[in-house]
Amino acid sequence: MSYRSVFKPGLFAGKVVIVTGGGSGIGRCTAHELAALGAHVVLIGRNLQKLQVVAGEIAADGTVEHPGRPGHVGHVSFHACDIRQEDAVRNTITAIVIAHGRVDGLVNNAGGQYITPAEQISAKGWDAVVATNLTGGFLMARECYVQSMQKHGGSIVNIIADIWGSMPGMAHSGAARAGMVSFTETAAAEWAKSGVRVNAVAPGYIASSGMDHYPPEAAAMLRGMRETVPLGRFGNEAETSAAVAFLLSPAAAFISGSVLRVDGARPQVRMGWGQVAASAEVQQREAIKAFDGFHRYVTPKVFADLDGGDDSTEAAS
Repeated sequence: MSYRSVFKPGLFAGKVVIVTGGGSGIGRCTAHELAALGAHVVLIGRNLQKLQVVAGEIAADGTVEHPGRPGHVGHVSFHACDIRQEDAVRNTITAIVIAHGRVDGLVNNAGGQYITPAEQISAKGWDAVVATNLTGGFLMARECYVQSMQKHGGSIVNIIADIWGSMPGMAHSGAARAGMVSFTETAAAEWAKSGVRVNAVAPGYIASSGMDHYPPEAAAMLRGMRETVPLGRFGNEAETSAAVAFLLSPAAAFISGSVLRVDGARPQVRMGWGQVAASAEVQQREAIKAFDGFHRYVTPKVFADLDGGDDSTEAAS
């Protein structure tokens, strides 16, 4: 099997695209899709073993015969890098530019947070989350621009989150993501002169492997979140990846400084507005469905029995 993207084969042929946080979750899925569309994907993360596993998956999938898919796909390389460290980021981008000549795209996906009330967040915890979700993304974008895109042009997509209307329990992450929205808008304005587009994708409640990192006591909250989504379900990784691929593609050539939400209209839900969330009939359907082009997707353990106890979603036909 191979990735079943909605985009045309060879869309990113010859392009070099960096994906941070490419060892799991949305980053892993995005890396698979871009590689399936012909890009040379450069995985970046702190866990070298995870990067090696994903690189092996992509390389293996590239050997699969697929009608209508021109040329070889599955081009991938990887670098262990802590994006919070300025020198490490600078040196990593230098190595990538030396190896490939340029960087055409950057997907700033790496991030992380933990659940805690605002009054209990320590300065150390605040700084760690802001460094990962804001500073690290800035450093990656800056170095890609300075070392390559300033001369060759390119496209940057920053992955943020559903921060609209606040982010209770994650004040540190909400503040960092809001900062990334502002950076996205500013960089889009400043770097347009070099032919660089900068946009963001804001995933809502996505059933990604990252949800399995939350403590067991959060399981009930996580499982119930779809009840507040008008479409009545969780999104999946492939739906987020498709938004990223669109913004990187020529179809978005006149889109810059924008945020594309992938959230099933969840931020529109307001108390007192009557029935907004999906009907009971809709919510009885699969919790995670719709387009799922990622053939290696596995439902997070916390959601596994919501779709009949299977540990993987049904492939889209």
